[in-house]
Amino acid sequence: MAEVRKDEIIKKVFYRLMPVLFVSYILAYIDRINVGFAAIKMNADLGISAYIYGIGAGVFFLGYFICEVPSNLMLEKAGARRWIARIMITWGILSAAMMFVQGPTSFIVVRFFLGVAEAGFFPGVILYLTYWFPQEYRGRIIAAFMVAIPVSLAIGAPLSTAILQMDGIAGLKGWQWLFLMEGVPTVLFGFVFLAVIPDRPKDAKWLTEEEKAWLQGVLDSEHKAIAAAHGTSVLKAFADPRLIALTFIYFSNTTTNFGLSFFLPQIIKGMGASDMQTGFLTSVPYVIGTFGILIFGYISDKYQERRWTLIGALTLNGAGLILAGTLTGSLISIGAMAIAAIGIFGTKAPFWPLPSMFLTGSAAAGGIALINSIGNLGGFVGPYMVGWIRDTTNSYESGLYFLGGLALTGAMVTFIVVNARFAESRRGAVRPSTA
Repeated sequence: MAEVRKDEIIKKVFYRLMPVLFVSYILAYIDRINVGFAAIKMNADLGISAYIYGIGAGVFFLGYFICEVPSNLMLEKAGARRWIARIMITWGILSAAMMFVQGPTSFIVVRFFLGVAEAGFFPGVILYLTYWFPQEYRGRIIAAFMVAIPVSLAIGAPLSTAILQMDGIAGLKGWQWLFLMEGVPTVLFGFVFLAVIPDRPKDAKWLTEEEKAWLQGVLDSEHKAIAAAHGTSVLKAFADPRLIALTFIYFSNTTTNFGLSFFLPQIIKGMGASDMQTGFLTSVPYVIGTFGILIFGYISDKYQERRWTLIGALTLNGAGLILAGTLTGSLISIGAMAIAAIGIFGTKAPFWPLPSMFLTGSAAAGGIALINSIGNLGGFVGPYMVGWIRDTTNSYESGLYFLGGLALTGAMVTFIVVNARFAESRRGAVRPSTA
C-alpha cells in the first residue's frame, strides 16, 4: 500500500477517534484538578488547612494506585468501549458528589473513592491507542491526545473561577456548583463514548475491508514481534528494569505536575490577584505548555528520538520550577512556571511510546497500568509535600525547589537507562510493509 494511502488511513482513524478521546481527557482533567479552584473558597468554609488539603488532593491517587492495574487488565478482557465508558460514568458521579462534603474527613474519603472510580482511564486510553496506531505514529498521536491536559487547565481555570461566582444561588456555595456543573457532563459523555467508540479496527464500520486488513496486519506484526522477543507475561514485565526505571521517570514528572497544579491557584491568589484574575493567570502556563506537547511530539516522531527529547523536557521542567522558586511572590514567576509547563507536558510525547517498545498483550496492559499507577502516586506526594512545606516554612519557595529537583533527577535517570541498549528491544520488531 502506497505511503500516501497509509497516511490517509491513519488520518481517517485519527479524526474518527481522537475528538472523542480528546474531550474525554479534558473532562477527566477538569474533574481531577477543579478541587484546586474550589479550595479558594471551600477550605475556609470547611476549616481545611493547607496540610489537610494536600492530603485530600493527593489521596485521590492512592485510590487510583490500588485499582489501576486490575482496571487495565479488565479493559483488555471487557473491551475498551464498555470499560472506559463505565469509568467515565462512575467518576463523573463521584466528582459531582464532592458538593456534599462537610469537612476534612468527608473531603478525604470522597477524594479517595474518586480516584478508585477514575483508575484505569488514562492507561486504558494509552493501551487503546496501541490497538489502532503503529509504532511510527505513536509519538504524534500521544502528543495530540496529551494536548487535552493544558487545554483542560486553560479552559478549566477561568470556567471554574466563573462558576465560583454562583455562590448563594439555590442555597448552594460556589464551590458546590463547581463540582456539580463539572461532574454531570462527564456522566453524560460516558454514554456518548459507549455509543461511538469501536473496540478494534475490525469493529470500525467507517473503514473499508482493505483498510481494516492493512491496519490490523501492521499492528499484529508489531505485537507478534514484541511478544516473540519479550513474551506477554505480566509478572515478567513487572520485573523488567526498564519498566521500573520508566515508572520512576513518570513518577518524577507527575509529582511536579500535580504539586504545581493543585497549588498554583493559591500561589497566584497569594500575589494579590482577584478570583477572576487568578483563573486567567493560572491558565497562562498551561496555554504555553501546549506548545511543549506539540514541539516535543513532532521532534520525537520525526527523528524517532525519544531519549534526548525526554531529557530536554524534564530539564525544562526542573529548571522552570527552580526559577519560579527564586521568584516566588512575583508575577514574573508565572513566566518561569510556563517554562516548567512546557517541560511537564512535553515529557509525555517521547515518554509513552517507550513501554510499547518491549511490551505487548497482557504485559502491555499490566505494564502501562503499573507505570501510571505508581507514577501517579506522585499526585499524592506532590500536593502532600508542597502543602507540608508551605505550612512548615510559610512559603511555597522550598516546595517549588523540591519539585524542580525531582524533575532533574528524572532527567538523570533517563540519561542512564534510555540508552542504546534500551533501544535494542526493538530489534526483533517487524516493520510495516511499504508495499
